[in-house]
Amino acid sequence: MTGDGSGRPAAARPAPAAAGFLAVDSGGSGLRAVVGLPGSGPLAERESREPVRTGARGIDPGHLMEQLVPMARELATESGVERLETAVVGAAGFATLGDALRAELPGALGRELGVRSVVLAADAVTAYVGALGPRPGAVIAAGTGLIAIGTDLTGWRRADGWGHLLGDCGSGAWIGRAGLEAALRAHDGRDGGSAVLLARAEETFGPMPELPGRLYPRPDRAAVLASFAPEVAACAESDTVAAGIVRAAARHMAGSAAAVCPPEGEPRLALTGGLFRMGDPLLVPLERELAERLPHARRVRADGDPLHGSVRIATALTTGTLSLPGDEKMLYVVPAHGD
Repeated sequence: MTGDGSGRPAAARPAPAAAGFLAVDSGGSGLRAVVGLPGSGPLAERESREPVRTGARGIDPGHLMEQLVPMARELATESGVERLETAVVGAAGFATLGDALRAELPGALGRELGVRSVVLAADAVTAYVGALGPRPGAVIAAGTGLIAIGTDLTGWRRADGWGHLLGDCGSGAWIGRAGLEAALRAHDGRDGGSAVLLARAEETFGPMPELPGRLYPRPDRAAVLASFAPEVAACAESDTVAAGIVRAAARHMAGSAAAVCPPEGEPRLALTGGLFRMGDPLLVPLERELAERLPHARRVRADGDPLHGSVRIATALTTGTLSLPGDEKMLYVVPAHGD
């Protein structure tokens, strides 16, 4: 033991505070965040039910920080993490609406929380990493919307995810819209209608002639459309039109997965997202389509969700083991800066 020349032992220095991480999932239903340590994983979690606003500049970094900063401080206090070294934010719409986040969020996180290393990612990337980790493969992420994402670990490929007006084919909004169209066809007496779906739609939304006026002005119309998707699935066993809609959704999903899945080796393929809770009416035709389109891919169960993906990225960044390909639109890594 080293002394100070007086014969007394030197006082032990306090151990430096462990560097913690902040992992965030910003999606259509709100904001989720965890604080943790690389060796211990997540220690505390908070959730906001308010989605981050999107405006003329894209995703609003100010609104995100308004929600995130108090959550992060409470989480750090609760978990005993004295210093947040790293932050990973996975955000819905980041690939196309993330310019303001890239420009402002790293600096804001540094000023408000002392964060030094930042990763901003599309929620499709965090969904992928949560499901498969740093392995080659493809993931279909399906809920209200739908996107397929794949990587061979040299770059990212995405298919669809273009929103309910231009794409998201096979998604909850797509299935719900197709089911309501079939209901309206039956109401009009046109070909391709379904009396079963018409009855179910009127139970859910009321008289069909009033539906456009109720639906079109709503800012959450994609979610409203998606709310009818489970009804379509429930009718699929007894109604040929409903069954055809669900089969078509499965074909769209498999086509998107085939567009992004690495063509060589034995890539892994996983499904993630709430839409798959519809069960066999969707999963049975989807497994058939995937087996036909991607026979070389190995189907695996997803390890976790997009927040789990943010945690994995944060842990890898903190420990210097991040091996995922960087991409300004998909996985934007801001290296540590000086104190």
